[in-house]
Amino acid sequence: MAKTMTSMALGGAAALALLAGCSETGDPYEVSGEEAATADMAMTESTENEDTQASSSGEMRSISAAPDIPVSLPKIAYVFDYGFRLAGEDIPTLQQKHADMCEAQGPYACRILSMSQDGEPGNYTRGTLQLAVVSDKARGFGTKLGEAAQAVEAEATGATIAGEDLSKAIVDTEARLRSRMVLRDRLLEVLQTRRGTVAELVEAERSVARVNEEIDQARSWLEEMKTRVAYSRVNIAYESGAPPASGFVDPIRDALGSVGAILGTVIAGLILFGALAIPLALLVWLGLKLRRRFAGAGAGAEPEAV
Repeated sequence: MAKTMTSMALGGAAALALLAGCSETGDPYEVSGEEAATADMAMTESTENEDTQASSSGEMRSISAAPDIPVSLPKIAYVFDYGFRLAGEDIPTLQQKHADMCEAQGPYACRILSMSQDGEPGNYTRGTLQLAVVSDKARGFGTKLGEAAQAVEAEATGATIAGEDLSKAIVDTEARLRSRMVLRDRLLEVLQTRRGTVAELVEAERSVARVNEEIDQARSWLEEMKTRVAYSRVNIAYESGAPPASGFVDPIRDALGSVGAILGTVIAGLILFGALAIPLALLVWLGLKLRRRFAGAGAGAEPEAV
């Protein structure tokens, strides 16, 4: 449309110039100053209209391309739980393999939080391994854990993913931190300018200390929540099989093991009973003795009959 308007303006200007040349001088190439100015104005207006339309079109494209409302991704702390069942003698090997895989990622990608084993050879054996893995690699790292377990013929007994949305808690903590910092700055300004009575200045110092404590606490909470979002917890459980069923000897062993606790409880009860009974017995004995003494003194003081 803009090109059509420009062509029409140029055609009109050319026609005016030809008419003027034919009517006044007879020279088709001569144009008067007024007519040339008219043609220039027509070309300028058409160019301005074209620029305005192009600018409006560009603004409309930029508006349509911009998002309506800025959206922030939720801050979720994930926990991955994996379970494997394998032979008891292979548990330490697989556990160490998984720990080595974590350390190979580097301290900024994976960290070992805890590692434990318990049980005896030939009996029920179990172990645990807790890792902190950077969130964007946690799920892929879980797949690698399963592949390493399959290499030693371990059976996967479970795999779960749980997430906790900490977005609101983080936003609220950040807002509280900003408000506490503003309050602290105002209190420090009061202390620096020394405006107010001595009592007000002392109270301002106490308030600064209290606000600083709240700021430190909010910062620690915020750092802890951000760490949970940045690093996902990966819990791995190993077991050799089902726990052995209790037999005939197990209740007897448990009873013998509890004999010491039972005797200790009985002795403790006797000590407490003696601590309470002895003072009470002394009080009763003293009461009876005093009663007999007063009773004997009253009988000796009675008057003799005439």
